[in-house]
Amino acid sequence: MLSLKTFTFNPFQENTYLLADDSSKECILFDPGCSNKAEEQELKNYIESARLTPTLLVNTHCHIDHILGNYFVAITWNLPLHLHRNELMTMQQSSLWGQSMGMDPGPPVSQHIYIDEGDILPLGKEKIEMLFTPGHSVASLSFYHKNQHLLIAGDVLFRESIGRTDLPGGDFETLVQSIRTKLYTLPDETHVYPGHGPHTTVGFEKQNNPFVKG
Repeated sequence: MLSLKTFTFNPFQENTYLLADDSSKECILFDPGCSNKAEEQELKNYIESARLTPTLLVNTHCHIDHILGNYFVAITWNLPLHLHRNELMTMQQSSLWGQSMGMDPGPPVSQHIYIDEGDILPLGKEKIEMLFTPGHSVASLSFYHKNQHLLIAGDVLFRESIGRTDLPGGDFETLVQSIRTKLYTLPDETHVYPGHGPHTTVGFEKQNNPFVKG
């Protein structure tokens, strides 16, 4: 059984997700957005109090609000960064933009492990599947746990909305295609956990999303 903990960090109110295996106490950190010492300590305190062991650091995509805590997580728990290879340019651009706005993600994580659709993230005895869902950024990934119908979607799909497509690497038609062919083909009861705002379900969005109806 997996448990999901949500933290809302930084001025963009980004959702950082901690997905934990209840048996092994291993956990994956998705998109750590901690932007200051207090947010870093909040994340660290929770992990220590729950007696969890972080085993993977993962970015759904690399816009500034999703990478601010990468370096902190990497050095605190000695983890490489898992990301899609084509998000490296996004990360470099985001870091420069963030510094100009007073949001410094710190030094880049030195060790990368490249992941893509078809790869599996292990978590205890469970397996997390990957879906290639570009459109909000050039190479966004979404992460699906089939047994619990749980999807970590980054900024692809929100409750009654979708990710913006006016940033570098964004494309509206590509995003709509990703949602229709990768997310809306999942079971209606799939819980979607987005990069911002409340969680939703695939079935609800197919019926109510004004941008992409099922």
